[in-house]
Amino acid sequence: MKKKQPSSLDSKCTDYSDTSSVKESSMAQQHSQGVTGLRNLGNTCYMNAILQCLCSITPLVEYFLSGKYITALQKDSGEAATAFAYLMTDMWLGDSDCVSPEVFRSAIGKIYPTFLKRTQQDAQEFLIYVLNELHEALKKFHRKKTQEKGLTTKCYRKVASSEFSIITRLFEGQLNYDIVCLKCENCTYKNEVFTVLSLPIPSECECSLQECLGCFFQQDTLTWNNQIHCAFCESKQDAAVRASIAKAPKTVIFHLKRFDCQCRVKRKLRTDIHYPLNNLDLSPYIYPLFRKHPKYSLCGVVNHFGDLDGGHYTAFCKNTVSQTWYSFDDTRVCEIPDSAVQTAAAYLLFYSCQPFSIPTPKCKC
Repeated sequence: MKKKQPSSLDSKCTDYSDTSSVKESSMAQQHSQGVTGLRNLGNTCYMNAILQCLCSITPLVEYFLSGKYITALQKDSGEAATAFAYLMTDMWLGDSDCVSPEVFRSAIGKIYPTFLKRTQQDAQEFLIYVLNELHEALKKFHRKKTQEKGLTTKCYRKVASSEFSIITRLFEGQLNYDIVCLKCENCTYKNEVFTVLSLPIPSECECSLQECLGCFFQQDTLTWNNQIHCAFCESKQDAAVRASIAKAPKTVIFHLKRFDCQCRVKRKLRTDIHYPLNNLDLSPYIYPLFRKHPKYSLCGVVNHFGDLDGGHYTAFCKNTVSQTWYSFDDTRVCEIPDSAVQTAAAYLLFYSCQPFSIPTPKCKC
């Protein structure tokens, strides 16, 4: 990931999509809200790419710019969330073409020291840690007792307590697993929350995002060491399991599992995965009782170039103000056409099911 940095934003922006229509961003051009480069602090391109994508999710940005996060902060756990708020403010309301994420990195590094090292880290893992830390700092505790409408007694869920935050409101979804014993055909249910869906890649050459989703949600058979303990058979049995989405998040994040390990040999899958910019339909994978046919639009992409031992992360993000796409490569920022957003280097995809409005801060954090 370590690479020589450009001396200024006037440097030519590398076009990873082989298109000649990329517009160069220069210091002479008017600085746009939410279009700010981030300095590389030493192999921190993975962090910069994630921060740019989070910066493109304007309901999250507006929450921090408005100061709402202040009243939600938990005691002794708000340093990283506060640093995140200041960074979002600099990226949206500042007048610089480039800012440093040093304060945020330092705050998150106190909790997860791995991210203070000047070594390559995985962007997906960093994203999960950041979302978890923001949730822990901003969570509220609610007590409730509910029954999901239309579910049978077997699938009755009693929720005694739950933790809510801006993170759960925007990113948290829920999977439902139907598990059928192949001996007695008894059906049981299991629920699991998620913020990132890690999708298998069914082809080494070329496939679509829908094919990846189909592979994830197809019925699977649990045998041998993966057998379940059937309460009716009172023993371990083979089982069929199928996942579906019980609750679709407002912003769904897909992790494309490009890093594969077979027989102790690690490799990177360079499959060209075709994904839509608009009208992504998740209804085929949503549990029938909860199906609302949401349609999603792409708002951010994290790209990974290179191999397992070394590489570089960049981000493509759609700006709410200009409604155009930008490429973020640390300090280098370029406007790109829609056609350039499709790339074989995509590693993380951020989709929203609602249009974003322009963040309107009530006060500076």
